[in-house]
Amino acid sequence: MSRYKRPERIETYWFETYGCQMNLAESNALKTMLEGVGITAAIDEKHADIAIINTCSVRKSAENRVWGRLGNYSRIKKDHPMILIVIGCMAERLLNELQKDAPWVDYVLGTNDKQKVVEIATGLDQIHRDDSYTFLENYYKEGDYSTFVPIMNGCNNFCTYCIVPYVRGREVSRSAQSIVEEIKFLDSKNVKEITLLGQNVNSYDFTDDNGNKINFPKLLTKVCEAAKNIEWIRFESPHPKDFSDELIQVIKNEEKVAKHLHIPLQSGNSRILKKMNRSYDREKYLNLIEKIRKEVANVSFATDVMVGFPSETEEECLDTLSVMEILRCNEAFMYFWNAREGTPATKMEGQISDKIKHERLQRIIDRQQEIFGEVKSIRANGIHRVLFSKESRNDKAQMLARDEHNQMVTFTPKYELTPGDIIEVEYISVKGNTIIGKQV
Repeated sequence: MSRYKRPERIETYWFETYGCQMNLAESNALKTMLEGVGITAAIDEKHADIAIINTCSVRKSAENRVWGRLGNYSRIKKDHPMILIVIGCMAERLLNELQKDAPWVDYVLGTNDKQKVVEIATGLDQIHRDDSYTFLENYYKEGDYSTFVPIMNGCNNFCTYCIVPYVRGREVSRSAQSIVEEIKFLDSKNVKEITLLGQNVNSYDFTDDNGNKINFPKLLTKVCEAAKNIEWIRFESPHPKDFSDELIQVIKNEEKVAKHLHIPLQSGNSRILKKMNRSYDREKYLNLIEKIRKEVANVSFATDVMVGFPSETEEECLDTLSVMEILRCNEAFMYFWNAREGTPATKMEGQISDKIKHERLQRIIDRQQEIFGEVKSIRANGIHRVLFSKESRNDKAQMLARDEHNQMVTFTPKYELTPGDIIEVEYISVKGNTIIGKQV
């Protein structure tokens, strides 16, 4: 336990969230639970009775940011009584280290224990670690028109560069009934866009009380049936090896499923993919993309790309670039490999210098930026439904929105709008990565 003063009463909370969309969803759920017992949001961390840092371990940089913030909290706690809790993947991975090196942290809760935040806030100090992950009832934050719905947690794939299976654990799927009930609730709240979440979302696998086996395509169909007013249903992040023909047909036939698919590539070279333990090769990945394009009209893609994996050659990096040319993504998340302690890739031969990794990454980024412009120029015509979000910071007369393909759109409004409104915009031109239009 911490040697710092604790507050007499817990009346206000402060949240900091790092990392993935799942962390954002879990933080939203915990905020709602805290507010449900009368604890309100503080104006900043210096005025909070309880502060929670929801952490990520996917990259070392995310952990470094948390260590920096913990230093800040050590100074705050000298003058301000507070309970400080670190939760999530970093807490799971570095439990003993956090307890030893940051004694001002009152509780360190791993990925299975996040819900205990509310128990602590309401006076229960005896914390016992849970053996399994527990889904929360609802991940909605009041007022949101776009929200996340976790449907599974964990990963069984053990890619050789990835820490997630070690900190999130094995795959566990949420009850289909619970998911459908949440969708109906979100529909009643006038939510316009949902994203189904999981570390490997399309490996969802649940058996109901009647013995009925529900896979991801069947769940996605149920979600579409429950979503009467929701405009778009998205999902993150699928694994190419689990992208079945059945799923493609659901995407094709269900109008509400957004025709913008995030399908991680990581590498365009089969040898590197095998070293990564990705369970597909270049040919299988490209065949999947071709099949989707053939079946799903007007589909667009986003992807993840990693360069500089141990032993990657210049030619193998060019293989990745050649796949990017075929994909023609309007979104891509590009990065170079960083060693994560405890993953097999850290011990592989052929480690590549940071200089070469930076050069390869920059080459990928430069070409992909050109592809962004080319793709958006082709799409910058016609009338499209968009989800209005806010005024432009640079020009208050211009509004910002996103479309089904997750493209940023700026447009001239015809009347006053409320964030979350679905409107029609005529696309006119492209400026940078933004489509320019006018409200119809």
